[in-house]
Amino acid sequence: MQRVFVYIDDFNLYFGLKSKGWKRYYWLNLARLAENLLKPSQNLAMIRYFTSRISTNSVSPGKDKRQATYLEALQTLPDFHIHYGHYLPKKRKCAACGATWETHEEKMTDVNIAVRLLGDAQDNRFDTAIIISGDSDLVPPISDLRNRYPKKNVIVAFPPSRTSQQLRKIAAASFHIGRDKFHHSQFPDRVTKADGYVLERPREWY
Repeated sequence: MQRVFVYIDDFNLYFGLKSKGWKRYYWLNLARLAENLLKPSQNLAMIRYFTSRISTNSVSPGKDKRQATYLEALQTLPDFHIHYGHYLPKKRKCAACGATWETHEEKMTDVNIAVRLLGDAQDNRFDTAIIISGDSDLVPPISDLRNRYPKKNVIVAFPPSRTSQQLRKIAAASFHIGRDKFHHSQFPDRVTKADGYVLERPREWY
């Protein structure tokens, strides 16, 4: 059986789903999604999830609490590791009226993916890596991995509305994740943690 590691770019995946208006799929069981992407000859060995915690000053009230609930649900999954980057404040200015406002920009995700991907390859922990992202910044580490370890496969699974011709060219294979995969990869509405605490799907995600 081929050992498969799955690397998930949360920022890319979330905004791909958001661009489609697919809030109903935010309560996503990423282990089930990963399993649904495998071939019969493959075995899911580990999932690495790359994200950043949302600021409590978010313009969307309750968004940080919804994320925290979701992260707790993800932590109930076996062989699942969360790797955190961070958000930096960034000033924006309207070219037409001159109004300014502050947004937050996610940092370190592509670097964290690159470090873990190359480290896992060096340690011979996988035969195939599936990267869920459409970020072309991942082209250099994938290219380096394929040059150093030609027997290892790197497959790119594009989130909805996300694609990169550069990633298509450098990966051994690529495809878009279809809506049916998300539909069949949801947590139940209530997830029970090991301590008995019950997590509920946020009502905004129905």
